Amino acid sequence: MEHKAEAHETDVHEDVSEHDAEGDPQYVKLNNQFVVPIIEQGTVTSIVVLSLSLELMSGNPEDVYAKEPKLRDGFLQILFDHSNMGGFSGAFTSASKTDTLRRGMLSFARKTVGPGVAGVLITDLARQDV
Repeated sequence: MEHKAEAHETDVHEDVSEHDAEGDPQYVKLNNQFVVPIIEQGTVTSIVVLSLSLELMSGNPEDVYAKEPKLRDGFLQILFDHSNMGGFSGAFTSASKTDTLRRGMLSFARKTVGPGVAGVLITDLARQDV
């Protein structure tokens, strides 16, 4: 699978659902996918590709985009650690594995963006052998 990362000029309001007066969450899609190598015995055997969104209960979606480089760096480290611990092996889509991954990313997102982050949503997840 060939993966080509593209830079996107994004109007923040295009990627965020409307926030109404009742306090419904806003969803902020992070630009570009996350690509995580699966390494076995020193060789890349597979890659995992994920798309992520943040669920905001409060705060400004523009803050997410302003901090996206730091978010991406931290999320990638969490994803690499998850991969190195075998998190993307076997039944990698099981609730126990994905919940552990989400909790780690949520903790980092709250430290980076603020307590208004209610969740990290995995909107796409695929693994491909190379």
